[in-house]
Amino acid sequence: MDFAYEKDNKERVPFEHYKAEYEKLNPQDISVRTGYPYSEETGCFTVRFLGKEYEIGFPEFTVRRTQEDETYCPLLSMNAAQILMIRYLIGGCRASGTGKFLTYREAPWGEVYYRQFNGRCMMRLAFSYGSRIGDFCSALEKLGAKKIHAGDAGYEIEVFDQFFIRFQIWAGDDEFPPSSQILFSDNFPAVFHAEDLVVACDVIIGTMKQL
Repeated sequence: MDFAYEKDNKERVPFEHYKAEYEKLNPQDISVRTGYPYSEETGCFTVRFLGKEYEIGFPEFTVRRTQEDETYCPLLSMNAAQILMIRYLIGGCRASGTGKFLTYREAPWGEVYYRQFNGRCMMRLAFSYGSRIGDFCSALEKLGAKKIHAGDAGYEIEVFDQFFIRFQIWAGDDEFPPSSQILFSDNFPAVFHAEDLVVACDVIIGTMKQL
C-alpha cells in the first residue's frame, strides 16, 4: 500500500473510497466495535483522537470539535488524520494491550516497510529535535503526552483510546548524530496495518512542528 498520503492524488482517491465504504455501514455496529457512542439524534459518533474530543458525522463523514479552542486540531486540518480515523471506524475495534511496547520492525510487515518508517518518522524526529530537546518536550506536553524515563527525553501519547505510542530521543554531539526510537503499544497490530503506524507517527510529528 502507498505511504504517500501527503500527495493530493494519492490521498484524495483512497479517502473517497473509504467514505463510500463508511456510508454502507451500520452505525450501531461501528459503535459496538469501537466503543464510540453514537447519537441517533445528531447522527454523530463522539470520538477522541490525540487527546481531543470530536463529533464524526454519519453517514456522511464530517468532523466537528465538541469544544472550541485555539489549540491543535489535526483531525480537522490533516487529511492523513481523517484517513486514519475513517479506516478505524470502518474496520477497527477496541483492543487491550498487555503493557508491552513493540518496535516498528516487530509489527507485521514492519520489516518490509522499515526503510520508509525510519526516514519518514524516526530520522525526521531525530533531526528535527535532536538539538532542541526542550522544544521536543514542550510540543509533546502540549499534546497531552505523559513523560516517561527513556533516552534524553521520552513521552507516551494516546492516539486512539488505549492505543499508545512512545517517542524517545537522544541528542546529538560532536561524535554521534541525534537518534530516536518510536514504540507502539502491543495492541496496535490487532487493529492497524504497518502503513497506519507510519501515518499515525507522521500526523503526530506534523502536529508537533505546527505547535
